[in-house]
Amino acid sequence: MTTAKVALVTAAAGAGIGAAVARQLAQDGMDVVITDAHERRAAEFAEQLGQECGTSFAAYALDVTDFDRVGEVVNDVVARKGRLDVLVNNAGWSKIAPLAEMDRETWLRCIDVDLNGTFNCMRHALPQMIEQHSGAIVNISSIAAWETSKEHGAAYSAAKSGVHALTRVAAAENGKHGIRVNAVAPGLIYNDFLRKIYPDDFFSGYIENKSLLERVGEPQDIANIVSFLVSERAGYITGEVYGVSGGVCPGG
Repeated sequence: MTTAKVALVTAAAGAGIGAAVARQLAQDGMDVVITDAHERRAAEFAEQLGQECGTSFAAYALDVTDFDRVGEVVNDVVARKGRLDVLVNNAGWSKIAPLAEMDRETWLRCIDVDLNGTFNCMRHALPQMIEQHSGAIVNISSIAAWETSKEHGAAYSAAKSGVHALTRVAAAENGKHGIRVNAVAPGLIYNDFLRKIYPDDFFSGYIENKSLLERVGEPQDIANIVSFLVSERAGYITGEVYGVSGGVCPGG
């Protein structure tokens, strides 16, 4: 059992937002549970984070599209630690293709990871939070839910729009239980993986033509707002979606 707040972060072991969020919450004094679809990567990151913080962190292999596996992980976390205070739904997937050419598998996979995966984690975490009469959930969405653009792809944009609606309904249903549910909609957030997908002029064009701050976002920009939203400083905030995009798409 632990006296610290327990935070479960999905897709937490990569080079981007998930790892930054997990690291920030650990620095905030939380007992962070690292989950990732890549078992080895999850274990390695948990060990690295433990060395940085002078403690140990649990790691689980987790495919958020597997409803039963999500339940197993949440139940094991609660059994071992006695509580679950924070859930950050960060797992996402996308493959861009024009709607008229998109194969059905791409559509279903994107909806399954981005929207169904968020539902799966919330569905299993909420009963424990209701029992505790406390909890904070942050869903990582995207400005793709707002923009009229072909940059993100129809499946991803639709899934993230669904995340916004899911966030607001969950907030409405669970505020009476002391549970707050919010979402963060990032713009372009840099990580090394994106360099393999987009050419250099994509980043320079974004900086010159879109970002009001003349830079792309960093994973820490998202970690900072997540840290705030799950803290008591945000105790009167629920059902909100925050755009974090350098002014490209501030919200709607």
